[in-house]
Order: sequence, then structure tokens, then C-alpha cells
Amino acid sequence: MKIGVMVPSQELGNDPIALRDFVQGAEELGFDYLQITDHVLQVEPSDDPEAFTPYTIKDAFQEPFVTFGYIAGCTKTIEMGTAILILPQRQAVLVAKQAAQADFLSGGRLRLGIGVGWQQIEFDALGMPWKGRGKLCEEQIEVMRGLWNNELFEFDGKYHKVPKSGLNPNSVQKPIPIWFGGMADAVADRTGRIGDGWMPLGPPDMLGPQFDIMYAAAEKAGRKASDIGIEAFFGLTNMMDATRITMDDAIALAKKWQARGATNYTFTPLGLGITDVQEHLKVSNDFKERMQAL
Repeated sequence: MKIGVMVPSQELGNDPIALRDFVQGAEELGFDYLQITDHVLQVEPSDDPEAFTPYTIKDAFQEPFVTFGYIAGCTKTIEMGTAILILPQRQAVLVAKQAAQADFLSGGRLRLGIGVGWQQIEFDALGMPWKGRGKLCEEQIEVMRGLWNNELFEFDGKYHKVPKSGLNPNSVQKPIPIWFGGMADAVADRTGRIGDGWMPLGPPDMLGPQFDIMYAAAEKAGRKASDIGIEAFFGLTNMMDATRITMDDAIALAKKWQARGATNYTFTPLGLGITDVQEHLKVSNDFKERMQAL
């Protein structure tokens, strides 16, 4: 198994030294990877009562690719990823360039977890279409993998036209792994067909239909189910309703995911009201040590 930790960006706030101390501390403690969250914009719920968001403008979200460059310079071995990057609100060729640069600077330590998003205001502000974003996302991945895997690449699709061209520097990994976040049937199908891994939320016993869809799609595409990673997320606070669980509850859920074939286990210290880096690392390491003892 691989064990990772979510960078508690909202709790640490906009303090680059705290960010450095956390990622270096996680590496020293032996975590396999770091995950960071993504939003380009936050709304104030009182301004838009219909907006579905647990966050406000007071919650800090570090820009992933700039932050990866910073983390690459602060660390040596720990992998880094997004949980999750909202891909279809971005331009695919630019994301391919940014990801290749982060992978190059880190020596091949990047993994992209992507999703199609749930906050339409960001798509509107970035000038990207809300409707059809799932299909757009699939073509974006085709473009990005083509650019990562080839010195020169050209593409003529429904949404993208790329003249013969390439990235320099390019990614170390060929290609950079892409995992899909979400629990919808369409996400499960997409993961089975073209994903390197799946990043759902919630207990595995509620996702039986999605597992079936994912594995059926993989078989139809001529892929092995064992080649698809599964990342499970654990925290002591539900970010949507602020309910708390114990560490024992989190480990019990991890055992269920272990039985379901999870390959990656990510602890998220978000929502605990902790602002001290060492306290975040302490509770995260407690989870890691208990997982390693299973």
C-alpha cells in the first residue's frame, strides 16, 4: 500500500514557511505522497445561496502547479498529486505544459487526480463550457498524453486542434498518471476505459455498482482491473456537515477499503481546527502508523 497525506491548505493559510515545514515533515515521516486541493475561485455563500460549496472566500486554495514547483524545490523523494484538479475548466495544452514542468522539476514525482467539477461559477469566469465537460475532459486527456508521450504531436478533434508541435522540457513520466475523482457512473466508466486510477469518497460498500461499471469498462477496453489504482480518503471531520469520527472509525473504514482492493490511502487532517504544523503532522502520522500495522 501507499500512504499519503492531504496538505491542510485551509488550516495553514497563506504561509509559505508553514507549507514548506509540512511537506518536508511529511517526507521525513515516510509518507509516500502529498495531495493538494484545487479551486481557482471561492464564492461567499451569502452572495449565492444556491451555490453548493462547503468553503468561503476565507478558505485558502494554493494554485497546484505553482505549488508543485515550490514543493519540488523543498523535497527530494515524496510524490505529489491533486485531489482533485478541475481539468475541463482549464485549457488542455497549457495544463500539459504545466504538468510536464512540475514533473520535470520533481524528477518524475507528479500524479494528476482530475475531476469535472461542481462549481459552475469557475467555468463561467474562466470562459470554459459547463455543459459537455465530461466529453471535453476525455479529449483533453488524449491531447495531454499525446504531448507527454511524443517529441512532436498533432491532433484534430472535436474540441482541440494542435498543429505539429511539442513540449520542451517534457515530462519525465511517459505519460504522467491520471486518476479520476468522483462517484458518478460516468466517472467509473471513464476510469475503467482510460484512467490510471480511481479516487472516490465514502465507504466502499456504497459503491458496488460503480465498481462493477469500472471493471466492466476496463474489460471491454482490453485492460486489466489490477492495473487500475484505487485511492481511499480518510479524515476525522466530514467537510460537508462538520461531523467528527474517531481514529478507530477511520481505521475501520480503511480495513473495508483494504478488503476492496485499495492501493492508496490518503489521510486528510482538514477540518480539525488545527493551525500548528507539528500537530497536523502528529495526527496524520498516527493514521499512517496504524495503517502500516494492519
